[in-house]
Amino acid sequence: PKNRRTKEPEGITMDFNDTPEEAEFRAEARAWLEANATPHRDDDEEDLLGERIDDKTLAWCREWQAKKAEGGWACLTWPKEVGGREATPIQNVIWKQELAKYRNPPDIYGIGLGMCGPTILTHGTDEQKQRWIPEMMEGQQIWCQLFSEPSAGSDLAGLRSSAVLDGDDWIVNGQKIWTTGAQFSDWGILVLRSDPNAVKHAGLTYFVVDMHSPGIEIRPITQINRGQGFNEVFFTDVRIPDANRIGAVGDGWRVAITTLMNERASIGGGGGAGNTADLIRAAREIEIDGRPAIENAAVRGKLADFYIRSKGLQFTGNRTLTALSRGQTPGPEASLGKLIGGVMVQDLAEFGIELAGMAGIVHDASNPTTSLWQDRFLAIPGLRIAGGTDEVLRNIIAERVLGLPPEVRLDKGIAFKDVPTGPPSN
Repeated sequence: PKNRRTKEPEGITMDFNDTPEEAEFRAEARAWLEANATPHRDDDEEDLLGERIDDKTLAWCREWQAKKAEGGWACLTWPKEVGGREATPIQNVIWKQELAKYRNPPDIYGIGLGMCGPTILTHGTDEQKQRWIPEMMEGQQIWCQLFSEPSAGSDLAGLRSSAVLDGDDWIVNGQKIWTTGAQFSDWGILVLRSDPNAVKHAGLTYFVVDMHSPGIEIRPITQINRGQGFNEVFFTDVRIPDANRIGAVGDGWRVAITTLMNERASIGGGGGAGNTADLIRAAREIEIDGRPAIENAAVRGKLADFYIRSKGLQFTGNRTLTALSRGQTPGPEASLGKLIGGVMVQDLAEFGIELAGMAGIVHDASNPTTSLWQDRFLAIPGLRIAGGTDEVLRNIIAERVLGLPPEVRLDKGIAFKDVPTGPPSN
């Protein structure tokens, strides 16, 4: 059991224990993983941003996804008619908890299965579902998300890449950026401006694009940790068949909201780099003045601070688990987990480097005690941007949790082509 039962003064019961049904599901998941997976080790190399994907890793990813699909563990919450289990959200959480105990390849299918697939299942035609869902689930095709643009920032509805209808095809021109895994993806989901005369949110249309189409240029972005997990993607007269349109023309914003809601739900879940166990272990191994660092009073105080913060995150997450176990939809409070957790992981990594002293300035892959923290410190800023920046999450918390008034919008009711851009004129 996961110890999820407390009694609050108001008489509200928060249940943190597995129900009999949940315990049975956990045992089934654990048994399958014990028979098919390798237990996680403390020295397993991390790949937080998927920036170290080579042909060998791709083969491992495909093999593991196919094995999960064959065993019925690929897409638990999807409908049974497409190969899913119609599992409950809490069962999906339980699966992620158990999965985190084992070695897993980088999650190159996370965008497809966590965002693209649910969107197609919600808004796609029967033909589109039959065309893409089975291969997606079995790991035969890798998907990416082409939303962000240089001129739009975190304002998805402000995108400028265009789609112009030409017979049975749409002609696409523009640029996307920060596209994770584009360099090895087969398909992508794409939101484009199809009507510049409509107001900002109404002139968008949603498509699926073949990433091998003529006119697509992919440029990997070299990150601060020397990895290349993100990409720029340029479209020059790319033809997308109208049969690849998801939803109605001009209804792209509503379809995109489905994708974004599933993106929020798919972030996190199983384990993660935010716990304090690694830092405590490092403090036992690293010495200060000839003694283990963990015996130093200042170090112990810092560890205690991190432990308290991690418990705050854990118990806030337990509220989400309680809602899921009751069949409820978690609220926007979940944004707290990513906002606070991202900052905390970066702080943990910074302190881990500080503990290493002079060794902290040299990345030595043969010394996992120090290289672990350097890798995390360099990778976490990217994760704090991906899936919603700190600023976007603060807006969500302010408006939807605290009930504060929304930011002033100067583009409301104006055709997108007339929305002012650049600095105001004198």
